[in-house]
Amino acid sequence: MSPVPYPRTFLLTLLALIAFAGNSLLCRSALVYTRLDPVSFTSIRLLSGALFLWILSGLRRGATAGGGNWLSGMALFAYAAAFSLSYVQLTAAAGALLLFGAVQTTMIGYGLWKGERMRAPQVAGLVLALGGLTGLLFPGLSAPPLTGALLMLGAGIAWGIYSVRGKVAGNPLNVTAGNFMRASVMTVFLNVLMSGRVSFDPGGIVYALISGVLASGAGYVIWYSALPFLKATTAATVQLSVPVIAAFGGVFLLGEPLTLRLVVAGGAILGGISLVVLRGKQGQTSVRPAAEADLRGGPRP
Repeated sequence: MSPVPYPRTFLLTLLALIAFAGNSLLCRSALVYTRLDPVSFTSIRLLSGALFLWILSGLRRGATAGGGNWLSGMALFAYAAAFSLSYVQLTAAAGALLLFGAVQTTMIGYGLWKGERMRAPQVAGLVLALGGLTGLLFPGLSAPPLTGALLMLGAGIAWGIYSVRGKVAGNPLNVTAGNFMRASVMTVFLNVLMSGRVSFDPGGIVYALISGVLASGAGYVIWYSALPFLKATTAATVQLSVPVIAAFGGVFLLGEPLTLRLVVAGGAILGGISLVVLRGKQGQTSVRPAAEADLRGGPRP
């Protein structure tokens, strides 16, 4: 594998992280500032993302996209639907932190269930992260709405399951395209069930298209392009910036409040998970690019 100049890797990584954080900002903007309903946002996001990835996969392989499976597609659909529904109530910052915490906790829990052992600093980090999530959800004036919070936690669990299943998948682009296509089929049935509550808006449709094509589809492709040239610890560390980027974007672009509870809980969640992830990577003498796949399901949605 030929080396890639550091500036290019840095730029690709930065663009991918901004794209992943952008999904929260785009969804929140569409649901707050336009009349587009969350189910329609989900459908447009998945359909446009599937079409983009299918075309790109065909161009790269000279054939239509293949790969993925229905179970992974169902997990992807569950994540996308709960993600959109939760942002009817949550701010971009709170949603991104809850999503990130739920994704990583799910993946850590899976590792423990499979027999992985945690060192003392990792245990302390997990306790700290769970404490941060609890503190964020604890009733109070600045607590996020419970329904929205539970939906986002469900979205995070679904994405965690999708990520775990992705560890043993094949070509990332083909697999992602196939799963997006399957998830898109499921949105058709959801729209039929929710047909009486559908509300379209030109501005909201634009937000959803940007989320599907650029923040999701192109973001994943850019991340996969940068990932082979990042160390495992580097890839794990930079993903911690996604909820931070989303939080600052919500404050400065959407005018959302930055509360003390959010700052303290967010610090505990990010700090705790960083202890778990980074300590877990210590002692690994080498990392094959393919092994980096276990990092591709982090907080990037």
